[in-house]
Amino acid sequence: MNKETKKLITESVESHRKMTDEFLKSGIEKIAAISEIIIESLEHNGTIYICGNGGSAADAQHIASELVGRFQRERKGLAAVALTTDTSIMTSVANDYTFEHIFSRQVQALAEHGDILWTFSTSGTSPNILAAAKLAKEIGATVLAFTGRSGSELENIADICFCADSNTTARSQEIHQLAYHIICDLVEKHFTNN
Repeated sequence: MNKETKKLITESVESHRKMTDEFLKSGIEKIAAISEIIIESLEHNGTIYICGNGGSAADAQHIASELVGRFQRERKGLAAVALTTDTSIMTSVANDYTFEHIFSRQVQALAEHGDILWTFSTSGTSPNILAAAKLAKEIGATVLAFTGRSGSELENIADICFCADSNTTARSQEIHQLAYHIICDLVEKHFTNN
C-alpha cells in the first residue's frame, strides 16, 4: 500500500471517529426525541413518509424496509413509505410539473395531519425536499430533518432536525445511517413490548 492510500483511509476513519464523538456529545437527546415522535405518530395510526435524493433516497428506502419489515425483532409491521420508490409517479410529476414537485405531490396526495415526513438533505437546501417539507407543515404533518449543514433552510422548516455537520457528504450520511438504525431499534423495541 502506498502512502497516499494509507493517508486517505486514515483521514476518512479519523473524520468518521470525530463525528461519532460529536454524536455522543450532542446527538443522543435529539435521536431519543425523534424516536418518541415517531412512536407517538405510529400509535395514533400515523404513517411515516420518507424522502431524499441520491444516497439519501436509498436511506429512505432502507428505513421504510426496517419499519415495514423488521429491524431485529419480531413485531407487527409499522406504516412507513419511501416516497423515492414509485418511478412512474416520480417521472410523471417531474415531466408534467418539475422535479421540484416529485415529493410534494406525493405529500399532497397521501399525508394527513398526525403523519410524519422524514426528510434527508445533506445540504439542507434541496428544492424538492423543501417543497415537500413546507407542504407537510401546512397539512399538519410533523417534519423531521436529517441534514449535513447546520443552519440550513430545511433545519429552519423542520419540527426537529438532526444535523451531522460536515463538509463531506459521505461522513454526514454515515452518521445519518448510525442515527436512523438507532431510531429503528428504539421504535421497534417499543412496539415489541406493546
